[in-house]
Amino acid sequence: MPRNQPKTPSKRKRPPAEKVRAIVEILDRTYPDAACSLDFRNPLELLVATVLSAQCTDERVNLVTPALFQRYPTAKAYADAPLEQLETDVKSTGFYRNKARNIKEACRVLAEEHGGEIPPNLDILVKLPGIGRKTANVILGNAFGIPGIVVDTHVGRVSERLGLTSEKDPEKIERDLMEIIPREKWIKFCHQLIGLGREICQARKPKTGVCPLRPHCDHAAAHPELG
Repeated sequence: MPRNQPKTPSKRKRPPAEKVRAIVEILDRTYPDAACSLDFRNPLELLVATVLSAQCTDERVNLVTPALFQRYPTAKAYADAPLEQLETDVKSTGFYRNKARNIKEACRVLAEEHGGEIPPNLDILVKLPGIGRKTANVILGNAFGIPGIVVDTHVGRVSERLGLTSEKDPEKIERDLMEIIPREKWIKFCHQLIGLGREICQARKPKTGVCPLRPHCDHAAAHPELG
């Protein structure tokens, strides 16, 4: 089993290879420049930005982080910051108490145990306070170029509608996608699904009629009235 593959098993039958290949090719044509939309200059900034992005738009996070990154340039600076001040600094991203606490505690561990550096290792990252597989894979893929599948709400929803997974659990979705998507495509594929999920395959009112993946979508086939 690959080092970063989730342990949670999935029992789903794989979709046809031709379908998967067609989906990947269409996404490459539709979103050739898909990339992380969070602003960052180093792995620590990406960790902080990704924590803040939970239940918040990347646009809002990008408005908050310039001043935040200037005030706290190192993991130790976050670790030493008064919690109340850090809460105030990130308040506009929502759920600010949990986010501030997780950032402060994760950075404390980084400062005390890893010299203030972000280790490019999934098993270590997921042991940091408030850091799950999604955030860890975001950091590894976008700061270090280490392939991984990031399962956020868009990736989960779009993957299920396309018929690439029937799972609800993020780890099982991650494993399903790892088994069928070429490893060298993992990072970009997730950004492409996020783009599609934001623009077209929306949760409540998917724009099925203009979706480039409609011919390969199980959800569209089951709901012809959508487009």
